[in-house]
Amino acid sequence: MTQLNNIVVGLLGFGNIGKGFATVLEENKAQIESTLGCGITIKKILVREPDKYKNTIVPETLFTANADEILTDPEIQIVIELIGGVQPACDYITKALKQGKHVVTANKAVIALHGKELFALADKNSVSMRFEASVGGGIPIIASLTKSLAANEIEEIVGIINGTTNYILTRMDQEGMSFEDALAEAQAKGFAEADPTSDIEGEDAAFKLSILTHVAFGVDVNPGDMPCVGIGQISEKEIDFAKQLGYKIKLLATVRKNGGSLDVHVHPTLVPFEHPLAAVNNEFNALYVRGNAVGELMLYGKGAGPLPTASAVWSDVLEVVKIVRSQIHETNTISIKNGFKPGIIGSGSNAYYIRLQVTDQPGVLGKISTAFGRNNVSLESVVQRGRGGKSVPLIFITHEAEWDRLDAALNEIKKLSTVEEVASILMVQRRS
Repeated sequence: MTQLNNIVVGLLGFGNIGKGFATVLEENKAQIESTLGCGITIKKILVREPDKYKNTIVPETLFTANADEILTDPEIQIVIELIGGVQPACDYITKALKQGKHVVTANKAVIALHGKELFALADKNSVSMRFEASVGGGIPIIASLTKSLAANEIEEIVGIINGTTNYILTRMDQEGMSFEDALAEAQAKGFAEADPTSDIEGEDAAFKLSILTHVAFGVDVNPGDMPCVGIGQISEKEIDFAKQLGYKIKLLATVRKNGGSLDVHVHPTLVPFEHPLAAVNNEFNALYVRGNAVGELMLYGKGAGPLPTASAVWSDVLEVVKIVRSQIHETNTISIKNGFKPGIIGSGSNAYYIRLQVTDQPGVLGKISTAFGRNNVSLESVVQRGRGGKSVPLIFITHEAEWDRLDAALNEIKKLSTVEEVASILMVQRRS
């Protein structure tokens, strides 16, 4: 029988977020229970080696290595998945939903790759599946899109949603550090994993963008199918060139309406100094949202860390408890909005920053400009950096152009004998 005077939860995992979850309960228990109008208890916590958890914030008797002690326990109403990774987390979530338990997760990979079927399974079993902490750490972006902004047609979401890459780019910008040194510092401070590949190559941001696209537009995009470029090739030289032109380089995740389709991509991007995202530094995250009613707004906060992420987990738990107590089921499945078709069409039309390394001789600029013009790529500005040497950088900022046209122009430019290298191609964020 459902307990309404005391809610019982089980935790899968007790890493940094799990410990943060327990810490919030310990420190804010009176406030939480006053808000809910009932008690809340952690009954069991799944870990690999329970014997290692003898001096923690919770009693050692709560730890178990047997997932079924949580997944099949009829007293446990809410399962909180904080393991990370796709498996066994996905199997555990599936079993919990089939057992009629509500699920709260911070797992971006599971939601991005298997969210659609898990939401359908939750609806089939009349339970809730919540995932606020999967995107943006403590930033309440999911709740904002599904509740506060529900009356809006969302037109665009542009976000800095990976704290590791933002920290690295900030240190390169502010201290002139090399990519390698900034990464090492991020690892030393715990902002980057020992293996930072998922962050550096943009995979982490792609998972999160997939979730945002589903929530905002009801469209399911496989993260592996979206255009995605990381920051591994960004040098301090590129940071400096961008700064001289009035931009900062940020790894942006973007989903934008483009007629009846969506443009979805993750890409290092030049952000104008005056754009609010340019001021987002270090490990902080931010999401710039444009809706047809609300206009432009930005949500900003810590994108990672035990307590900010635990705060987002708790926000979901509190919402689920209200559902348990009211016994009114809220659907988890989000329908496709505005007639969008599933899938994406690529990165759409964008402005680009192009840096070429060229031989410094008369006529070079004219030939390159002609090639751009021949492929219908118009130029906003051209800057030459360094004079007097045999080889110099030549930088172009284009107006918005389709990628196919830009690619055709660059293929033509590469064949010019005076062009030594297409050294860098970055997107340029719209000013508003």
